[in-house]
Amino acid sequence: MEQRGREARRERQRWVACMFALVLVWSGASAQIKYSIPEESKEGTVVGNIAKDLGLDKNTLKERGYRIVTGSAEPLFQVNQNDGILYVNQKIDREQVCEESSTCVINLKTVLENPLEIHYVAVEVTDVNDHSPSFPETHKQIEMSESVPPGTRFQLQAASDADVGIYSVQQYKLSHNDIVRLEVIDRGENGKIPVLVLQKPLDREVMKRHTFTLTAVDGGKPPRSGSVELTVDVLDVNDNLPIFTKDSYSVTLSENAPIGTTVIQVNATDLDEGSNGDVIYSFSNTVNSKLRKMFHVDANTGEIIVNGPIDFEVKDNYDIDIQASDKGSAPLKTVKSVKVKIIDLNDNAPEIEVTSFSDAITEDVRPGTTVALISVNDLDSGLNGKVICFVSEDVPFMLTPSLQDNMYSLVTKSSLDREKQNRFDLTIVAKDAGEPVLSSEKAISVIVSDVNDNRPEFLLSPYNFYVTENNPPGASVFSVKASDVDEDDNALISYHILRDGGGDRKLTSFLNINSENGDILALKSFDFETLKTFQFQVVATDSGSPSLSSNVTVNVFILDQNDNAPVILYPVSSNGSAEGVEEIPRNVNAGHLVTKVRAYDADIGYNGWLLFSLLEVTDHSLFALDRYTGQIRTLRSFTETDEAEHKLLILVKDNGNVSLSATATVVVKAVEPKEAFAASDVKSAAKDDEENNVTFYLMITLGSVSALFLISIIVLIVMQCSKPTDYSSKYLQDVNYDGTLCNSIQYRSGDRRYMLVGPRMSIGSTIVPGSNGNTLVVPGRRQVSGEVRHVLIIVCLL
Repeated sequence: MEQRGREARRERQRWVACMFALVLVWSGASAQIKYSIPEESKEGTVVGNIAKDLGLDKNTLKERGYRIVTGSAEPLFQVNQNDGILYVNQKIDREQVCEESSTCVINLKTVLENPLEIHYVAVEVTDVNDHSPSFPETHKQIEMSESVPPGTRFQLQAASDADVGIYSVQQYKLSHNDIVRLEVIDRGENGKIPVLVLQKPLDREVMKRHTFTLTAVDGGKPPRSGSVELTVDVLDVNDNLPIFTKDSYSVTLSENAPIGTTVIQVNATDLDEGSNGDVIYSFSNTVNSKLRKMFHVDANTGEIIVNGPIDFEVKDNYDIDIQASDKGSAPLKTVKSVKVKIIDLNDNAPEIEVTSFSDAITEDVRPGTTVALISVNDLDSGLNGKVICFVSEDVPFMLTPSLQDNMYSLVTKSSLDREKQNRFDLTIVAKDAGEPVLSSEKAISVIVSDVNDNRPEFLLSPYNFYVTENNPPGASVFSVKASDVDEDDNALISYHILRDGGGDRKLTSFLNINSENGDILALKSFDFETLKTFQFQVVATDSGSPSLSSNVTVNVFILDQNDNAPVILYPVSSNGSAEGVEEIPRNVNAGHLVTKVRAYDADIGYNGWLLFSLLEVTDHSLFALDRYTGQIRTLRSFTETDEAEHKLLILVKDNGNVSLSATATVVVKAVEPKEAFAASDVKSAAKDDEENNVTFYLMITLGSVSALFLISIIVLIVMQCSKPTDYSSKYLQDVNYDGTLCNSIQYRSGDRRYMLVGPRMSIGSTIVPGSNGNTLVVPGRRQVSGEVRHVLIIVCLL
């Protein structure tokens, strides 16, 4: 028995010796050591002496090619081949390297050649407290039913802290109150979840709202903290929690799944009835804002739907807490976790970013002016990340590359004109060199703003207006209009009359213009008998800075109006009335001239052409009145039955559109021949004086008109001679003149013959405002070079 025991001990000793030998052999070819450094260590920080810790001869390290085997990325650590010291190659951010892992260990493989040795080095990156806890919301509203019994638990959304271990969230603190108390659920690596526990029954009628402050504190020294304000609204009763039909949910989802893709459908039931049994779905309070942007939960069906881009390079799996809630007045909720695993695909197109942009530029900018700065980025590398950028449209803009890679300047390549085009819609295109080619576009709009580079332009130049005399003072007589192709204040036009020291300054003082619309008002009435035509200038000025202006010549022609009634020159009694008595022998024959009614009208043309007619006569068969001359003659010889005295009422009227008239009364007495001869001797002297006076007045009137006419002709000729040779008339464009200046009407009175001189017109014609029929025009020098027309006016033939 003892013998057997000794053999067993020897057998165990031999096994241990073999194992020890095997370990020695393995350690000759491979060994592993472990170091620890804090995160955020600076470049060049010594981690440890690998050669010393492994017992390697540092003099042979360089000869044996001692190195760290790394991938294509820039290594975090490097080893010095001279002394075998491991040091930090670049600054290490633990949260970036290991994300949410509780332990962050970086495994390095070092190699020695001749002979080959492999040694494994593990570097643990310890956390430092460089992040504060934070809640997803600064204010959280919680609804509690007043029927909820004490001890009811309300799970809250946990605070997050990018740090791990002791520097992550270690505890929660709740502000002092006697309504709820705080409990914390420790989920290990998944952190600590705060839970509110109701301490006493709620009474909504006493207080319907309670406010608390929840604070999350990490384990740093000094500790960091973050807080959220909790508002508890007290509601009324509901029971029976919704229950999910499955204990767990898991699903796979392809990267870049289209928006609207259904990931999975969860289902929960509630034993309650009515609205308390209707279940709606939503994200739990533990779901962060990033997940809420990536996924959407259909509240009615429980479908989880893709709502944003899914990128495998960002994260390859998600835990989504789905909450099922009923529609009671105080909803009851159940939370179930859904695990989503992301399947990787090939993607990433170039990204265009407008880093600086001037959406409006003035039209006078020079070519080469920078409008925007464009930056292009592609997350891919190599050819797939090589990007070319250009403008797709034919526009006066181009992209010029910057000194910095993937930076471009959008500049003008030619002059701009807002009046031709005031907006440019550009499309910036970026394409990578991958296969297949991926591209992206960016649309921007450039507005061309106005500068005051255009003068106002009148619709006509010159303006010719025809105004009837006796216009009402203060009324608008005509209007000028100018336009400006600029916009806003640069196109806002004001008008004023140019009042210089010229000959028409006195006339323009009786004119006023509306500065806003160009309406011209006459402050007094015009009289054709004293003024036939005049000229002035209107200036249109815009409101730009500096302002631009232009002017136009306005020619005004006064048209005659029938505003003068005929004046009876004969017969005229001693008291001034148009009455007269004529005595003739009873033995006169037919055709005897009894007398002649003479009248005068200051108007011209048809307005001054007089016609005579009998309004009243005692015997129509005895006397006749000449319609044009006003002569009264006998139609037959007197008989014994004819009365001795006859009264004739003569109407004298002009030919205006609204004719004016005057009347004269002639009493004809038939006497015996002896009495007639005696009376004729007495009257002959007075009659000769009257006729001489009438002839004198008529000659003065016609002479004045003729003198005024000759002065007008001389002034026009002088104006024509003072103008340049190549100047064409700017007053009247379309002249139709046959060379005839006047027309005459002859009549005879006794032994004298008279001629009335006036414009040539046809019977029945009218003067149309705006025509040139009654306007005397002197041709320009282009038509008649150096020619002066002489006009002979025959005033009176004796």
